[in-house]
Amino acid sequence: MSVDDAAQCRQIVRTHARTFWLASHFLPREKRRSAYALYAFCRVADDLVDLSASMSNGQIALRLGHYSRRLRDTLRGRPDGPVFRELLRAVRLHDIPAPVLHELLEGVASDCTPSRYVTWPELYRYCEGVASTVGEMCTCVFGVIGGEEERRRAVTHARVLGVAMQLTNILRDIGEDARSGRCYLPEEDLAAFGLSRDQVRRGVRPTDSRWRSLMTFEIARARSLYACAMPGIMLLAPDSQRCASACAMGYAGILDAIEEIGYDTFATRARLGFGARAAVAWNAWRTPVRRGDEHSSVLRPQTDVPKVTWA
Repeated sequence: MSVDDAAQCRQIVRTHARTFWLASHFLPREKRRSAYALYAFCRVADDLVDLSASMSNGQIALRLGHYSRRLRDTLRGRPDGPVFRELLRAVRLHDIPAPVLHELLEGVASDCTPSRYVTWPELYRYCEGVASTVGEMCTCVFGVIGGEEERRRAVTHARVLGVAMQLTNILRDIGEDARSGRCYLPEEDLAAFGLSRDQVRRGVRPTDSRWRSLMTFEIARARSLYACAMPGIMLLAPDSQRCASACAMGYAGILDAIEEIGYDTFATRARLGFGARAAVAWNAWRTPVRRGDEHSSVLRPQTDVPKVTWA
């Protein structure tokens, strides 16, 4: 585990994660290094699928299987390469559970088969595998004030936030996914608005009232998930709350960007401009941080995580 290993993970984040790169600067140095290791591990796994267009699903599955074996070797104390060496350091430092790391790889592996989700609960489970896992890992790195009950609640909120962020990714990347022959939107939702998977994969006119109504519905669903997840930020360690806030606000802002381009995520990839990212950083910085005893007084009335509706 060297400075060079850490630098490689840092570069992966800087290259691929605009929102997280910005938010990570609110973290103290050691937590930031661990967060970069987690992102790099997840990003490399994701790229094994997304950057393998010329390979068959079987070939991609073999590559993911090799990556999974490298993870198992890492967890046994035999890391191979900079990313896995940094990952082992983070796992040991923050007690990140091995099952959640394997759950992420299982979620990524599901993209090796044609993506078809009939219902929202089915898509929700997919989002849990590829994104709720990341929320749980980050909670381990960020730390939680309180005992096991507070940690359980924080993890549950973080997993909901992961679903919100993955749904945001899906809505942002509809055109990119369609060009790869994928459509992640639930078939029940599409049918409710008079559309089909094939129509989406061929491309729907963004001015089509059916498409606009569908996107309005899905964006509202994503925003409700963010609202359910946000109370969990106050359960995190004070030195991590602003990072989590910036991540959540930055990703939620992509929904605004989708609306601003008239829901045309076929031709345009909605993203936050420099001014919007600066506003996210400023708003995260001025968000009050909850400390120590404040958690018990502010959060005691909320004994359960808000229930997420499936409709």
